[in-house]
Amino acid sequence: MNRRKIIQSIVGLTGISALAGGYAWQIEPFWLEFVSLEMPIDNLPEHLEGKTLMQISDIHVGKRFDHRYLIESFEKANELMPDFVVYTGDYVSTHKDEVQYRDLKEVLNYSVKGKIGTVGILGNHDYGRNWSQHGVADNISELLTENGITVLRNEQIKVEGLNIIGLDDYWGLNFKPDAAMNKYDQTEANIILSHNPDVCDLDVWNNYKGWILAGHTHGGQCKPPFLPPPMLPVKNKKYTAGKIDLREGRTLYINRALGHLWQIRFNVRPEITVFTLKNATAAR
Repeated sequence: MNRRKIIQSIVGLTGISALAGGYAWQIEPFWLEFVSLEMPIDNLPEHLEGKTLMQISDIHVGKRFDHRYLIESFEKANELMPDFVVYTGDYVSTHKDEVQYRDLKEVLNYSVKGKIGTVGILGNHDYGRNWSQHGVADNISELLTENGITVLRNEQIKVEGLNIIGLDDYWGLNFKPDAAMNKYDQTEANIILSHNPDVCDLDVWNNYKGWILAGHTHGGQCKPPFLPPPMLPVKNKKYTAGKIDLREGRTLYINRALGHLWQIRFNVRPEITVFTLKNATAAR
């Protein structure tokens, strides 16, 4: 290969790298995908058949990307007029930065509400630095409540026949799954919200059968084609994103996150999930 061809090859590779970097930085982080799935639930009341449940996770308001993207995403989501909306934690990013309460308040002014009910849980970032600040969790819970989002902290709430169980964050200061699961009634139509999917491997489920909706992983944010993401904040590396059959009657769904810890994504688009409720008992 002569010198000219070597230079042309280097220039070509540099151009491809620049394009890929620009895509991962400026395009994919804001290329929202609405994912649609059916959600069969045992004992679902007839009047909830066909209703929609929207999951929004990990919005991560902070200094690392423009929060107006979240507002625009909420405006798009509101056009779908979901019946239920659940938020599965990490409303802020607090690993190094101060909590951006002003920006969070602005974003929550546009938050998506369900026509029937709106419920949320907390994530690890909602407990502040090192996941150790009760005051941050309490402040965020208050802001959510003020904006019409019922916050569950190891609690459950029945909304027109759908029983939603919300676990507090696994890494936070208030993880007490027994407080919620000891009251689990298998004759109800149940779903569980748990920010961190690693909870699925703990012996806390009290023979629960049904869906567990989680976030936390962001799908790794960057994933080489046909390979697992190189970085995941979970112990069980099988817990990346999407629908996972846990067997024993439990189904895990991990949302890829609407926001980002860092403004970079590759092969892992941000996601809002829209489930259509089905009666699993009647289908069998």
